Amino acid sequence: MAENIYDEHTALIVVDMQNDFADPGGSLYVKDGEKIINYINQQIDKALAASAVVVYTQDWHPPSTPHFAKDGGIWPAHCVAGTWGADFVQGLKVVDAPIIKKGSGGEDGYSGFTVKDPISGKTTPTELNDLLRKRGISKIVVVGLATDYCVKATAIDGAELGFKVKVLLDATRAVNLQPGDEEKAVLEMRRSGVEVE
Repeated sequence: MAENIYDEHTALIVVDMQNDFADPGGSLYVKDGEKIINYINQQIDKALAASAVVVYTQDWHPPSTPHFAKDGGIWPAHCVAGTWGADFVQGLKVVDAPIIKKGSGGEDGYSGFTVKDPISGKTTPTELNDLLRKRGISKIVVVGLATDYCVKATAIDGAELGFKVKVLLDATRAVNLQPGDEEKAVLEMRRSGVEVE
């Protein structure tokens, strides 16, 4: 990837690079999640060097939420606010940048742009769209975990909101709850106008 994809109208969104996903000891470890840390750090450096905006997202759940299997959802408890599992994974470059915490009210927080009530299905925007608009951002680059959930949801929401969206596949990893979920996610993103590189 020779050309610089970052400029002052671009935001790099680093999705959910947290211990529970990216550390082999995490409760919802994504296979090889730790292997993308260095590549993401390089992207953060490139973005900052080009005066782009860097934004992090964090799953930030209460101890009980319908999102968790123990409370009727599909996922093991993960990224509970204030715990080791919710912390950024060791080795990730964390700069002074906005952090969008999602799911703190017990919602499903797949996308950096919206959270969804797991009972009613009602979606509510996070502050991400406003934050990017205020900074004059028109393009977003999405990296992080996981390709078939939070990366996909963030990228598709971004495209629907009118941003030009690029996902760097080498800087993501998939859960693959069902075989082929990653391929399906890539197709879905492309159909939504997201450039998947």
